[in-house]
Amino acid sequence: MVDYHAANNQASGGGPQTYMEQENDWDRDLLLDPAWEKQQRKTFTAWCNSHLRKAGTQIENIEEDFRDGLKLMLLLEVISGERLPKPERGKMRVHKINNVNKALDFIASKGVKLVSIGAEEIVDGNAKMTLGMIWTIILRFAIQDISVEETSAKEGLLLWCQRKTAPYKNVNVQNFHISWKDGLAFNALIHRHRPDLIDYDSLRKDDPVTNLNNAFEVAEKHLDIPKMLDAEDIVNTARPDEKAIMTYVSSFYHAFSGAQKAETAANRICKVLAVNQENEQMMEDYEKLASDLLEWIRRTIPWLQNRTQEKTVNDMQAKQEDFRDYRCVHKPPKVQEKCQLEISFNTLQTKLRLSNRPAFMPSEGRMVSNINGAWHTLEGAEKGYEEWILSEIRRLERLEHLAEKFHQKAAIHEAWTDGKEAMLTQKEPDTTTLSEIKALLRKHEAFESDLAAHQDRVEQIAAIAQELNELDYYDSANVNARCQKICDQWNVLGALTQSRKESLKNKEKQLESIDELYLEYAKRAAPFNNWMESAMEDLQDMFIVHNIEEIQGLIAAHEQFKATLTEANEERKAIQAIQANVPKIAQSNNITLTGSNPYTTITSENIDEKWAKVFELVPRRDTALQDELNKQNSNDELRAKFASQANKVGAYIKAKMEEIGRISIEMNGTLEDQLTNLKDYQDSIVSYTPEINTLEGYHQLIQEALVFDNKYTPYTMEHLRVSWEQLLTTIARTINEVENQILTRDAKGISQEQLYEYRTSFNHFDKDHSGALMAEEFKACLISLGYDVENDKQKRTGQMVSDDFRALLISTGNSLGDAEFGRIMSIVDPNGTGAVTFQAFIDFMSRETTDTDTADQVIASFKILAGDKNFITAEELRRELPPDQAEYCIARMAPYTGPDAVAGALDYMSFSTALYGESDL
Repeated sequence: MVDYHAANNQASGGGPQTYMEQENDWDRDLLLDPAWEKQQRKTFTAWCNSHLRKAGTQIENIEEDFRDGLKLMLLLEVISGERLPKPERGKMRVHKINNVNKALDFIASKGVKLVSIGAEEIVDGNAKMTLGMIWTIILRFAIQDISVEETSAKEGLLLWCQRKTAPYKNVNVQNFHISWKDGLAFNALIHRHRPDLIDYDSLRKDDPVTNLNNAFEVAEKHLDIPKMLDAEDIVNTARPDEKAIMTYVSSFYHAFSGAQKAETAANRICKVLAVNQENEQMMEDYEKLASDLLEWIRRTIPWLQNRTQEKTVNDMQAKQEDFRDYRCVHKPPKVQEKCQLEISFNTLQTKLRLSNRPAFMPSEGRMVSNINGAWHTLEGAEKGYEEWILSEIRRLERLEHLAEKFHQKAAIHEAWTDGKEAMLTQKEPDTTTLSEIKALLRKHEAFESDLAAHQDRVEQIAAIAQELNELDYYDSANVNARCQKICDQWNVLGALTQSRKESLKNKEKQLESIDELYLEYAKRAAPFNNWMESAMEDLQDMFIVHNIEEIQGLIAAHEQFKATLTEANEERKAIQAIQANVPKIAQSNNITLTGSNPYTTITSENIDEKWAKVFELVPRRDTALQDELNKQNSNDELRAKFASQANKVGAYIKAKMEEIGRISIEMNGTLEDQLTNLKDYQDSIVSYTPEINTLEGYHQLIQEALVFDNKYTPYTMEHLRVSWEQLLTTIARTINEVENQILTRDAKGISQEQLYEYRTSFNHFDKDHSGALMAEEFKACLISLGYDVENDKQKRTGQMVSDDFRALLISTGNSLGDAEFGRIMSIVDPNGTGAVTFQAFIDFMSRETTDTDTADQVIASFKILAGDKNFITAEELRRELPPDQAEYCIARMAPYTGPDAVAGALDYMSFSTALYGESDL
């Protein structure tokens, strides 16, 4: 008897078996259980015949038909696919032993320990040894290579059975004996892979013989698995033979192995397609959101650039209200959309990098930079529109004030000129006396004095009309017409006055009698009357001011005017005294007065009435000025309230921006802790929104009060709005960066310690806390992490180097090779800015230290589904993949045009390449 135990130990180096300890599966010292031996004979015989029939032969009796070694050698050649030494054809015992030894030598060469099995036992027909040998062959060639999730052969086969039968009721596979007695596990295996062959729901757990026979017959008829067991033997045995069950089940595994490979390939493809579909959906969402936002900006900018002037202050204030509605209602959601768009873009690029896909390039005009540019243009238009509205309100307010002032002065002037042309053109009768003529001349001189006094008013009217024209007053045509009429009339009055004066002068030589007293009264009454009219006009004059200083100036001027009233009253009394002397002198000289003062139309009553009117207007003016002072004081309080809140908000925003800058550099704890802290921090900032709203309320009150300057604060509402939006955007971007780091860590399997190590090293070299490393800083950072380049190939040293050694590397110039560093920079800084962000740094580190799916792997998976063809059909895709993913592939795969193409062939290779970009292959 040949003992192969020692020989095999020597051949294998004395190491343990690679697939299963023989001692655990075959007890050499105990006899086979009769029931088990019967099951093994049938099962092993059927298993051998399933392979021998490929060579056109079979066995009938397992211990007799292998005695000469010929069919044993043939069996090994069939199952291994290798050629054995040429067998000896002699009939003598020695020839048989030599053939069996050749077979045993071949088994031993495959690393199998054949303990106590010799050629003599096989040649002598020892059933126990023959069955043991066949079991060893089954283990090595049918079961050893079965491995699921790195488990051993037996455990792998058991795990495969458990997974495949897990969804089925009344099936619980825990071993290779009792778990199979009721036959449901066999039927479940078949139904899982070929549901068309088994009506599983019709099977009953209490009818094991029917269940077993059903599975055995279906397997033999449709799956080409020979019947290796008898249902009655299994049912009537307390514990079926484990080796027989394992042998039979392994045949199912190999029968379905093709489906298993196809399932694995399909799973890989589904995973890749799911990532691609999700990325494409995010791209579509980005494109739509970007298009909608750009379209909104495109529609809004012309509205903000529209400078169509309105005619009245109320119309412009309506526009201002529309602008406030835009600012408070329409724009804030767009600010959120813009922020969300940037976050979505960053997240998408991170996912593409993590799945080894090309970076996303939005369609032309929809880049984040395009959106930022459009947004910048929008804000510029917004600022210009607001400034224009305020300037237009001021202009229209000024115009309305000037227009009212124009019409007031024009009405006064027109009232004064009424009847003057008729007076200047009237003819004196020839019977006019000298005194009458002299009186007419004096009266005319008084009129000239009055006319000259009105010259200023006419010039003021013309100046106001000119200013209304320059400010583009909407009713300038009527103003100009009225002004022209006044000026033309004024010229006519001037010419008529001169003509009448000349006429009276011709007669003055003949008429010398004059009433000096009347004349003196007329001369003094006329300017005083004009002074009172001007005073009444000034007291009724409208005013507009924008601050306390201006109203205080008007009040001071009014006080100065009131100080002149005493002197003016003395003048009034003196004039009235002159008029009072007329009847005294006439009485003393026995003169009969036949009419009023011939030299003036101004009577004492006129002067007293106007003087009373002046005194009536003075307190009204006091009240109006005081009301305006109160209004300006109120406006100043509004300025102070706004300034107080603005200074507080401005300081808060500045402090929070500085805090965010420190937080983004000095993050501690796990990424989840950082994310939680950042979101809490974000919530605390958002909770400050009521303060912003309070400030907006003050700002609205200020605008409604038409307050345009504020000396109490350097902040404007526009500046604070931009700063607040920038604060919210910055914290949102910081949160998104941490979320992308979590995404990177989870997808690439980077540990928290590695991320902390990367962050610490990055911050160490980010001397200016800018959040980015310049090229030389980045190179030093890589060296500090223990990276070096040999032959232009970057490699990880496997562990962090000490701080002293880092310093030594840097100080001695031990840096990355120029070519390799250029390659790395092209990856981390594709736009050539010269700076490397932390996200780009993390992406590079994770990509260099982890594995990802590749286009080659996806092509290999498709090749499995295609049955090793260079193309795949739509029918195969629909059979192997979920419906939505199958149709996704069919819609995007180009027709295959190779020499072996058939109708409906699709090119899966170019499709896989497109998923990853050309550079991956």
